[in-house]
Amino acid sequence: MLQQTRRKFLNMGWKVGGALLGLAAGWTVFESVRPLDTESGGGAIKLGPASSYPTDTATYLSAGRLYVVNAQDQIFALSQKCPHLGCRVPFCDSSGRFECACHGSVYDLAGEWIAGPAPRGMDRFAVSQDGDSLVVDTSVVIPGPEHGADQYLTPPKGPSCLEKG
Repeated sequence: MLQQTRRKFLNMGWKVGGALLGLAAGWTVFESVRPLDTESGGGAIKLGPASSYPTDTATYLSAGRLYVVNAQDQIFALSQKCPHLGCRVPFCDSSGRFECACHGSVYDLAGEWIAGPAPRGMDRFAVSQDGDSLVVDTSVVIPGPEHGADQYLTPPKGPSCLEKG
């Protein structure tokens, strides 16, 4: 019969502990590199009349996890997810721009890329008119504009929210 010694028991414990640690590390790596989930699953959301969104404003709509912006009298529905790594991109009231605090990407009011590591501008959702009301369809994601698109670019209103002061 095989006799269990303290040394063998501890050696087996270290092996089992190392294997569990390796599995935990592997799971962590898998979670960090897998693609992020899509938005809220998609669907139509009524936004109300266009007059509810004054020119040069950004309104966060939690029901769709998106921003409704009016850039130079053009209404856009922008995804809140940064196209770089999926962080939530807040709107900075002082600069009038979207600024990702995770990696420093900056976008103009229409979601066009200005600076940072993002591969393109903020993704958009289709907006249509239904009678007097605007409707956004979150099931259709339109990739953001490529670098260099500056159709709606305006100078910042003031200081950046990313600046440390």
